[in-house]
Amino acid sequence: MIDITKDIQPLTTFRNNSVEFMQQLKATQRPIILTVNGKPEAVVQDAAAYQRLLDLAAAADVNEGIRQGLEDMREGRTRPLKEVFDDMRKKYDIPR
Repeated sequence: MIDITKDIQPLTTFRNNSVEFMQQLKATQRPIILTVNGKPEAVVQDAAAYQRLLDLAAAADVNEGIRQGLEDMREGRTRPLKEVFDDMRKKYDIPR
């Protein structure tokens, strides 16, 4: 969870105290939101936390694909594999 007193900082403050902020990133594992003129402009996080985020996004994509496939099966939007292979053999003139 973001701590608004520590995790939202002006870009200038981050630039002037980057070593301390890098230590904070490693210690807390929380991203830091950088602002310009009071508006959020960038997010900085440590590499391990970013990798975890990428892994979660990849898993979410897989789960969504599975969900859609199951929905297709329930809705009858599938074909038997043998039928698909037979069509491909015919279309591309592939012998058995």
